[in-house]
Amino acid sequence: MNKLAVIAFGGNALIKGDQAGTFDEQEKNVYETCSNLVYLIEKGYDIVIGHGNGPQVGNVLLQHEAGLNNYKVPKMPLDFCVAETQGSIGYIIEQQLKNVLLKHNINKNIVTIVTQVFVDKNDPAFSNPQKPVGPFYSKEEAQKLIDENGWVFNEDPRKRGWRRVVASPTPIEINNSQIVKQLASEGNIVITVGGGGIPVFYNDKKEIVGIDAVIDKDLASAMLAARINADEFYILTDVPKVCINFHKPDEIKLDKITIEEANRYIQEGHFAEGSMAPKVRAAINFIVNGGHETIITEAKELQIPNCGTKIVK
Repeated sequence: MNKLAVIAFGGNALIKGDQAGTFDEQEKNVYETCSNLVYLIEKGYDIVIGHGNGPQVGNVLLQHEAGLNNYKVPKMPLDFCVAETQGSIGYIIEQQLKNVLLKHNINKNIVTIVTQVFVDKNDPAFSNPQKPVGPFYSKEEAQKLIDENGWVFNEDPRKRGWRRVVASPTPIEINNSQIVKQLASEGNIVITVGGGGIPVFYNDKKEIVGIDAVIDKDLASAMLAARINADEFYILTDVPKVCINFHKPDEIKLDKITIEEANRYIQEGHFAEGSMAPKVRAAINFIVNGGHETIITEAKELQIPNCGTKIVK
C-alpha cells in the first residue's frame, strides 16, 4: 500500500511576507509550492493537503466592513468568511496543482472539500484571542482600527508590524474525515481543513451552527492526519529547520527530536507563540495520537533526503 501523507501549507505558500496578496501572486506562489510535491507523488505517496488562510480571511473581513460602510452590503460572520476562503484558496491550489501534474504527465484527480471542524463554544480561547488574521499594520494604524471597530491587535513576534487577532479554539472533531481517507486511499489528492476548518458547534437544540473564530490550521491538519492514520505529517513553513535560540549567535538547527525534547523546548520558550510554537505542538499532537513522524520544513526542501526537522516519539 502507498504511504499516506498529510501536508499543511503555511501562509507563505500563498502570500509571501513582502507581497500584497494579489490573485496573480497567490497563483504563482501556489504553483511553486505544489511543484515541490511532485517528488512525494512520484515516490507513490497518497496526499491530503491542508492550508492556512490568515491573510486571506483578514482581507475578506475588511472587504465586508468596507461593503457595509460604503454600500450597505450586509457583512457576514467570521465562520462564513472562513468558508469563503476555503473555497477560493482550494480553487487556487486545485488548479495550480493540476497544472503541475499535467506538466509532469501525472494523471490524478484533485478534489477540494469545504470542511467543518467542531470546537467547544466554551473554549477559553474565546476570552483570549491570539490568532493573527489579515495584513500587518503600523502601531498607529492598529490603534485607529481598535478605536473604530473594537478589534484586538497583537504585535508580530518577528517585529513585522501589528495584526488583528481573533479567537482560535482547539479543534475537537473533523467532519467527513473518513470520506477524506477513502478518497485519498483511492489515489485522489484531497484538499481539506482549509484555514483550519470552518468552526462549528452543536447548540442546545443539537443543531450545527457556526461561531466567530479561526482554527489553527496545523492543529486541525494534525488531528486529521491522526484520524485518517496518515504515515507522515508535513508542516510547510518559511524556514528549512526548526531552531532553538532562533536568530541568536548560538542558534542551533534541529535535525531530529523526540516529543519529550520538543515539549521541553516549548517550556523553555524557544518557539514564539503565533509562529513556531503552534507548529511544534501540532507535530507533537500527531505523534501522541498514533502518528509515526512529523517533518517541519520549507517546501523546496522536500526533495532533499532527511529534510527539515523530524519529530518522533
